[in-house]
Amino acid sequence: MISTEFPRDLFITAAIFGIAAFAWAGWGQERPLKGLLWRLLLSLVQLGGAVTGGIGITQAIRNWGSPTAIVIGGPAFVAYIVTFWLEIAAIIGLAVWATRRQRKDLYAPLALAVVGVHFIPLAWVFAQPIYAWTGVITTVIAVVAWRISDAPAARSFWCGLMGGATLLVVGAACLLAAR
Repeated sequence: MISTEFPRDLFITAAIFGIAAFAWAGWGQERPLKGLLWRLLLSLVQLGGAVTGGIGITQAIRNWGSPTAIVIGGPAFVAYIVTFWLEIAAIIGLAVWATRRQRKDLYAPLALAVVGVHFIPLAWVFAQPIYAWTGVITTVIAVVAWRISDAPAARSFWCGLMGGATLLVVGAACLLAAR
């Protein structure tokens, strides 16, 4: 499920996923379920994300000269750039759509769905099967967060807790696989 052919890419994945886990769990603090336990769980995901991201960045820098699936100017690089900008455009477009419909509660699930969907083609770009699985899981989390009631907790809570935890687990797994 995790290809170890390009350790540098795994360290970069750990860095990006760790920081993303930190950010998503932070957004999840918006309005969690009642009780200290939920804030603590979100904080643990944030702490784990910060640690994973920090180690990933450090190791990526140390291994910068090693092989990578992305060659600047190559087809994988072009696919990455196109996918990245489509993701940004989709998130902005969906945020505008949600704002016009007075559904700001959908920002987090819509953004997480786009993030999840964008991981699927990146599995081929980075020759990393775990990206596709991460994409499917985070997209499912986004759909569930969209569909459940936001009365007990903000939809961002579910995206932050479950999406952040998913990114943390995958990032940490990539970090361990790279060693």
